[in-house]
Amino acid sequence: MEVKINRDIREYSEAIFFGMNLRQLAFSIAAILIAVGLYFGLIDLLGMEVTSWLCMAGAAPFAAMGFVKYHGMTFEQLVRAWFISELLMPEHLTFEGENIYYMILEPVIGKGDKRT
Repeated sequence: MEVKINRDIREYSEAIFFGMNLRQLAFSIAAILIAVGLYFGLIDLLGMEVTSWLCMAGAAPFAAMGFVKYHGMTFEQLVRAWFISELLMPEHLTFEGENIYYMILEPVIGKGDKRT
């Protein structure tokens, strides 16, 4: 007897509100709060058109943080991986090739006939 399981079983997440999981819902609420805060803070200073563009530009990163995955990592995992690789363990890796044949034949090459 064989039980078939979908390949996307690891991608399952429970929907809480409007088909979003808790993470997506939290970032959506954060995006809405940022947009509303920018609107009320800048409407008197910049006018309607500029303020609306700034609201969209300010809310877009927070909305993307909840929905976009990069190489299978969420935003928090991506920030953690970047922090570890760039700040905690920075390394400058260089490649230095080795010529194995030269290393083997170096004694023979050194003893070769020296013409003067």
